[in-house]
Amino acid sequence: MTQKTPPSASLYDQNIHEDKAAALTALGQLGQIGLGLFAAACSALPLAAYADVPPESATISLKYLDYQDSQPGNDRIRVKAPAIAISTPFAGDWSFDGAYVFDAISGASPAFYTAARSLSEITEQRRALDASVTRYWADGSLKLGAAVSNESDYDSRALSALGSWSSADRNTTLKLGLGVTRDRIRSNIDSSLDESRTTTDWLFGVTQVITPTDIAQLTVTFANGQGFFSDPYKALDSRPRSRQASTLVGRWNHFFSGTDGTARVSYRYYSDTNDIKAHTLGLEYEQPLPGGWAITPLLRIYSQSAARFYVDPDPKFPTRVNIPEDYVPGESLISFDQRTSAYGARTFGFKLSKQLDKDWAADVKLERYEQRGEWRIGGDGSPGLAPFMARTVQLGLTRRF
Repeated sequence: MTQKTPPSASLYDQNIHEDKAAALTALGQLGQIGLGLFAAACSALPLAAYADVPPESATISLKYLDYQDSQPGNDRIRVKAPAIAISTPFAGDWSFDGAYVFDAISGASPAFYTAARSLSEITEQRRALDASVTRYWADGSLKLGAAVSNESDYDSRALSALGSWSSADRNTTLKLGLGVTRDRIRSNIDSSLDESRTTTDWLFGVTQVITPTDIAQLTVTFANGQGFFSDPYKALDSRPRSRQASTLVGRWNHFFSGTDGTARVSYRYYSDTNDIKAHTLGLEYEQPLPGGWAITPLLRIYSQSAARFYVDPDPKFPTRVNIPEDYVPGESLISFDQRTSAYGARTFGFKLSKQLDKDWAADVKLERYEQRGEWRIGGDGSPGLAPFMARTVQLGLTRRF
């Protein structure tokens, strides 16, 4: 199910820039198609006149992601995910994009309160396929997409539409998107569980060329989810059967003509009806180097408030589950999931890429993520949380035809 699976959108270099663990409680909660719409709207911020045109050539990309998270004394989730993505123009004004990813997931669910608390081991496989076709006109485009994801305890089906319109001078582009996701949730330890969830997402975005070296983008997304949101693998985890969420994202790119480098700054604000409010600041700088090389260091800072149903540990017994006195089984909302707590997180990383020749390119991306309760910005973090770390290694090879 999604809450134990790190998002794999970064496999396709969609510039989402979301922390692996933080995404599970922030943008990841918008639903799979919401994330796809957001990626489609924000993936390309060229520092030139913006226009929707079919790709000049076909490309095929092979990616491999290795993800490992841990808490003190314990390695937790391990994900190995090979993926293939294809993009090609056809029939003059059309293009096709498709991607397939296979996740092999193993390990244990993140602990709650302290590292002494954990759940059963996880061994899981996920297969995900998404495809889209885009029709281009002189001043806009329309993309229609579909996605399928299957696990032993979780299935997802999604449809999306994303339209864009560009001004006559190609300096302003508007985007409008709609997506619907239908999820089916089961449990490998409770055969009686068979629930569903439907999420509808709307997106509006505007991209504006400000100067020959500056471009800005503002994107707003809204999500309305109805159905099962609890975690079937957490003890006493009962969450509302509806959730509305909104996200506001601002991006700014600046090109430095003296170095040919590009600075990218982003800020994301997320809020939902669970009372989670999250802030993400992203900073990166891409610097071309001689010989076709380029290096991109990055920094992301994340902070979120706790969900209204998250329960802090008892200060006297920090390793015990703290069940409130007014808790009523089957009626009360409750969660001990660390991902619904108040915490802050930091990600450091870099990407190194090499243009091998006019048709071949390769890249490697390394990231180090860490979250702690005391790192929350603008308020107190949840007490008693064990530090949580993750590292990601991503390898890529792209061929242009």
